[in-house]
Amino acid sequence: MSEEHAHIVPYKTFAIVWIALLFLTGTTIAVAQYDLGALNIWVALGIATLKSGLVVAIFMHMKYESILFKLALFATLAILATFIGLTLCDVLYR
Repeated sequence: MSEEHAHIVPYKTFAIVWIALLFLTGTTIAVAQYDLGALNIWVALGIATLKSGLVVAIFMHMKYESILFKLALFATLAILATFIGLTLCDVLYR
C-alpha cells in the first residue's frame, strides 16, 4: 500500500501568491502600453512564465513532487519554449 502525504499549504501562502499574480497582471497591462519593438513579445512571455511558475509550484503542489515529475515538466516546457522561440525567430526575420 502506498503512503500519500497531504501537503497542507497555509492560506497566507496562497494570499501572497494571489497578490503576486495580481501584481504581475498589472505589470503586464502597464508594459503593454509602451512600444518596445521586438521586445514586446519577450517581456510578455517572461511575465507569463513567472505567473505560470507560481501557479505550478504553489497551486499545483509541484514543489512537493518527486524529481521524475519535475524533470518531465522541465523537459516539456523546454521543448515548448524551443518551438515558441523558433516560431518567433521565423516571424521576426521574414
